[in-house]
Amino acid sequence: MEPGCPSRVVLQRIGDKWTPLIVQALKNGALRFTELRVAVGGITPKVLTQTLRTLERDGLVLRTVFAEVPVRVEYRLTPLGESLLDPLDAIREWAESHAGKILKARDAFDAAV
Repeated sequence: MEPGCPSRVVLQRIGDKWTPLIVQALKNGALRFTELRVAVGGITPKVLTQTLRTLERDGLVLRTVFAEVPVRVEYRLTPLGESLLDPLDAIREWAESHAGKILKARDAFDAAV
C-alpha cells in the first residue's frame, strides 16, 4: 500500500482499460496491428500504439518486425505476458458472473440519489 511500492506500478498497468483486452486478444498467438485493433474493438490506433509500447517496455509483449515489403509487424505475448492470462481469466469470469448484480446495484443507487 506504500506509494513507492513497485507493485503499484504493475497493478496500474494491468488495471488500465486496455491492457486486459490486449492480453486476452493475444492469448491465441501473434497478431498484426490491424488484427489486434479489430479484436480489441473501440481502441484508437494512437492508444493501441501507446499501450503496446508500454506492454513491450514492461516485458509482457514482444514486437517482431519482419523485413518484407511492405514491412510486417506482429505482436505476441512473452512468457511473462502469458503468466498474466490465468489471473485475468479469473477476473473476467468473476466480472461476467457478477455483472448483473453490479448493474442492479448501480441502478438502485442511481434511483435513490
